[in-house]
Amino acid sequence: MEKRGLSVEIEIPENVAVTKLDELASWCRKNSLWPMPFATACCGIELMATGASKHDVARFGAEVFRFSPRQCDLMIVAGRVVMKMLPVLQRIWLQMPEPKWCISMGACASTGGVFDTYAVVQGIDRFVPVDMYVPGCPPRPEQLIQAIIDLQNKIQREGTIRGKEFDTESRQEVKRALQPIPLGPRPLPVVTNIR
Repeated sequence: MEKRGLSVEIEIPENVAVTKLDELASWCRKNSLWPMPFATACCGIELMATGASKHDVARFGAEVFRFSPRQCDLMIVAGRVVMKMLPVLQRIWLQMPEPKWCISMGACASTGGVFDTYAVVQGIDRFVPVDMYVPGCPPRPEQLIQAIIDLQNKIQREGTIRGKEFDTESRQEVKRALQPIPLGPRPLPVVTNIR
């Protein structure tokens, strides 16, 4: 540091790390993700395999799977979501504290998969904000680990000051799940009482 023509050298001890507070907070957040599984189908088996010793997701800071939304900051939706389950998914999302992230795991959670019916949600991103998509039917545990790594990079890149919890539009506002669903050209079945 130079002050009025004088140079002053600041000596920092070896055991002191100097960084921006924003980068430090982002580093802490990305390395301490607490995932909450929302597994409804076959992708849930691969999600369980990710937590097993062979794949060891604990190396990436997502060790403890919590089943209480108030203790989690990452929701992993694995498998298809039916319309009756959608209000539950949204309620869990709203109970999670900010900042929070969501991974859509598998073709069914991302696009409805092979279930092109009125009863299956055709992509959870219509109702819950999704940060990462994991393709596959079902995706391998390695793909989920790669999505967690990509999410960690995104968290580090966004930072705390520019993070989601300081946005003008709140991610707490989710679209209503219980709206009439357009059925398209298919006619509704007519049920009559025959006596």
